[in-house]
Amino acid sequence: MSEIVNVILSGGVGSRLWPLSRKSKPKQYIPIFDNKSLFSHTLTRNQKITSKLILVGSAQNIDLASKDLQGVDYIKIVESVPRNTAAAVAFAAMACHADDVLFVTPSDHLIEDEEAYKVAINQGIAFAQEGYIATFGIQPDRPETGYGYIEHKRNNVISFREKPNQYTAKEFLKTGNFLWNSGIFCFRAGVYLNELMHFEPTLYAAAEQAFSFANEGVLDEKLSLAIPSKSIDYAVMERSEHIKVVPSNFYWSDMGSFDSLYSYLVKKGHPKDAAGNISIGVDKHVSFLGLSECILINTADAVLILHKSKAQEVKDIYEQLELANSDLIN
Repeated sequence: MSEIVNVILSGGVGSRLWPLSRKSKPKQYIPIFDNKSLFSHTLTRNQKITSKLILVGSAQNIDLASKDLQGVDYIKIVESVPRNTAAAVAFAAMACHADDVLFVTPSDHLIEDEEAYKVAINQGIAFAQEGYIATFGIQPDRPETGYGYIEHKRNNVISFREKPNQYTAKEFLKTGNFLWNSGIFCFRAGVYLNELMHFEPTLYAAAEQAFSFANEGVLDEKLSLAIPSKSIDYAVMERSEHIKVVPSNFYWSDMGSFDSLYSYLVKKGHPKDAAGNISIGVDKHVSFLGLSECILINTADAVLILHKSKAQEVKDIYEQLELANSDLIN
């Protein structure tokens, strides 16, 4: 009998949320979302829909998740080296029966309005049971440049679009037939593996080899390095003829940058001054003079001050520190 399996992907470091997010504690494990982490919210939310859990991620990420997983039965797949989402999802599919429906979610997204969420996911599960690969598109409410887009007509995908510039994002919003790409997917395990084998035979074969030699869920590093690093979007979603999109109305944010975090915190009543400035991680009075809609982030070893319109550029600071082998990103 087939099962509905939640596959939670726990990778990445959340570089656009530096210095809050670090290699040692990525954004999905920071307990600042109603005093819980995004991972904890993801786990609780999806347990109401699915009957089985597979967690795919690095050893460090899975260790960080362990306190939220106490008392929960799950299968862990430990990646010795990250090889992107196409391989990560393949490992989970290989751990399941071909007819099992995989509901694949990131671990670091904020989702609200669980009733609308459940309606959308059930539609995706229905598409998956019919043999389709379902993705979930979020109705946009602003010309966002930090997200990819899905051009659609009802449940049919016309095209996938990369993160646009401001002008293009405004044009997408005007047309009314573009959705934000949520990075959430639903499909039968066998359908995904067949599509991956068709479009990326080298990736499929290398992933199968690495999975077959896994030791208690831990993948071999040498075999893993032979797997081409490709996203599920590039490997399958943008090439398959069996895609359906579910236009969705639940509140969604990938919480990938400080402008998203700013909006969330302000909505939750986080203090801001008359000019819209906020501070995070500060236990003393902070005054902003001549500034508006700025964010001050304070940690034990770093301070970042930015205008929220520059939130996407925080990644550049992270990358500079990474090139310098700085301990500030660890």
